[in-house]
Amino acid sequence: MLLDISLPDWTLPLICVVAITARFLYNKFGYGISRIPGPFLASYTDLWRFFLVWGGRAELTHIKLHEKYGPLVRIGPKNVSVSDSGAVKLIYGLGAGYAKSGFYPVQQPVTKDGFVLQGLFSTTDEKYHAKLRRAVANAYAMSTLVQFEPFVDSTTTEFLKQLSQRYADKPDTVCDFSRWLQFYAFDVIGELTFSKRLGFVDHGIDVDNIIRDNERMLGYFAVVGQVPILDKLLLKNPIRLLCSRMGLINATSPVAFFAKTRMEERLDSTHPKSKEGGRHHDSKRDFLSRFMEAGNKDPTFMNRSRILSLTAANMFAGSDTTAISLRSIFYFLLKNPSKLHKLQQELNQKEHDGFFSRKDRLVRWAEANELSYLGAVIKESLRIHPAAGLPLERVVPLGGTEISGRYLPAGTVVGCSAWTIHRSKEIFGKDVDAFRPERWLEDPANISNMNQSLFTFGAGARTCVGKNISYLEMYKLVPAIFRTFDVQLANPSEEWHLENKWFVKQSNFYVQFTAKGRKV
Repeated sequence: MLLDISLPDWTLPLICVVAITARFLYNKFGYGISRIPGPFLASYTDLWRFFLVWGGRAELTHIKLHEKYGPLVRIGPKNVSVSDSGAVKLIYGLGAGYAKSGFYPVQQPVTKDGFVLQGLFSTTDEKYHAKLRRAVANAYAMSTLVQFEPFVDSTTTEFLKQLSQRYADKPDTVCDFSRWLQFYAFDVIGELTFSKRLGFVDHGIDVDNIIRDNERMLGYFAVVGQVPILDKLLLKNPIRLLCSRMGLINATSPVAFFAKTRMEERLDSTHPKSKEGGRHHDSKRDFLSRFMEAGNKDPTFMNRSRILSLTAANMFAGSDTTAISLRSIFYFLLKNPSKLHKLQQELNQKEHDGFFSRKDRLVRWAEANELSYLGAVIKESLRIHPAAGLPLERVVPLGGTEISGRYLPAGTVVGCSAWTIHRSKEIFGKDVDAFRPERWLEDPANISNMNQSLFTFGAGARTCVGKNISYLEMYKLVPAIFRTFDVQLANPSEEWHLENKWFVKQSNFYVQFTAKGRKV
């Protein structure tokens, strides 16, 4: 006969309390980083980071934490934020062995068939990344992008035309410049990828609401990425993916659907040979044609899904980061009239000297690179307001590592944020919070140090593959705008609004335009 054992009613709650307490204590002491300083709750649970990022201004907290605790701050049970610029090469350098963390797969889009697309940015597999990058690296090289300059010129010309027709010389009309710069960036990447503008600039609308959907997805990536297991319960729930595979639901990510639709339109518009070489009928070799050519060389690896992942990445990252950078340049110039005056003087002097070869207001890439103050303005804008607002996470490899004099065991997730790296007074000067382009034109020795510490596009083998695209757009659009219009803030006393949803996006940036005498 079995003993009839009756447990007290409080037994199960007690077991739960003990289990949860044990988990919290393990989080605090079990990962070998208990001596790294940081917020009290952050060492016990990832929910501290989850709610910090949810709040929308995590980068400000990161800056304050490093000011308080120093170069290493524990921001999670296994997570350490690093502000020591000397650690950048160690963590992100070629062959360093620090793989991307679970934060990145959360950002992988899903197809209608329920498959997850690994891209250059989101994959954590270093061998896969190296192979994919080798296949398409030439398409993103600056020497290749110069061939793309006519695409940028096409969108820039239309952009100037639309601004002129809609806003120039209309005192009662203000332009939502934040939105229009997003339109511009989207249409440029559309031309570069698919050989045609997508309609943002021409019609002044959010085509298929992709900008809205991108904002929502960025918010999801930022928050859920702090506790990646949640993604397996939400968008990448195996049951949800299976249902999509069976045709019961459509789990397609908005950016994947948008890119797939444009990719099909682009291929359908070309002659039969494009199926082989991806060549557009007007002989313009866009990104898609180059991806297709890579597919011809290795069709097993560079299949249609991987080509789709590359085009989706172009549309997703290529528009937001560039738009943020362009907003920063224009905003800080308009907020600092003396700096804008210096840039205008440089442009006027070059025009007086007959330096610009085009008869319209556009500037060739080779000429823009000779504008030293423009270059300083761009670098300073990228320094003071980098697009990415969270640490670029990496996992410490086997054997552990030493950073800033402290040992970090294998498995620790470390990451640098441009928002903290760029606030180093030792590197960038005591006035790090001031917009001062001149710092990039002064001491040559320090300029080299600052260039090496500029972390806007990351560093090492996983540097943002699209940074050259952004530079091409920035160097061409900024002088084109200021050679065409006098620009002023519609509300000079107001500040813009910032929200950190992985990228620190700006809004409430309204301007007015006055034409400079020559029609666009």
